[in-house]
Amino acid sequence: MKLGIVHETLSGQIIGAAMAVLNELRPGLDEKLYERALILELKSRGHRVQQQKRFSVMYRGHLIGQLIPDIIVDELVLADTKVVSAFTPAHFAQMAGYLAITNLQLAILLNFQDVKLQWKRVVRQPPELRR
Repeated sequence: MKLGIVHETLSGQIIGAAMAVLNELRPGLDEKLYERALILELKSRGHRVQQQKRFSVMYRGHLIGQLIPDIIVDELVLADTKVVSAFTPAHFAQMAGYLAITNLQLAILLNFQDVKLQWKRVVRQPPELRR
């Protein structure tokens, strides 16, 4: 079975919006400023954006807390803004955990640290492909 890229068009639109934000604001600001600007940019492009949506985290049937990801776009893709020198395995692990709890299939890490936007896609495999 051949698989395409998960949410390819939408992820391209999110990355394009992030590039527009970085081109206007330039590097060197706080992550939350980029997050807020990205939300405005995505909304201006016609996307539905949820900021800081809360998800219950359960353990063995007990509520143990809340997960609050940065941005969810069109109820399909989680976008997480960073200002870091480089993505680390911890960033990818965090996104994998977020995807499991939100039941979304795609997260995009966006790094606004440098003049050129850096991004990475993190995909949660569908259950039938997991071992």
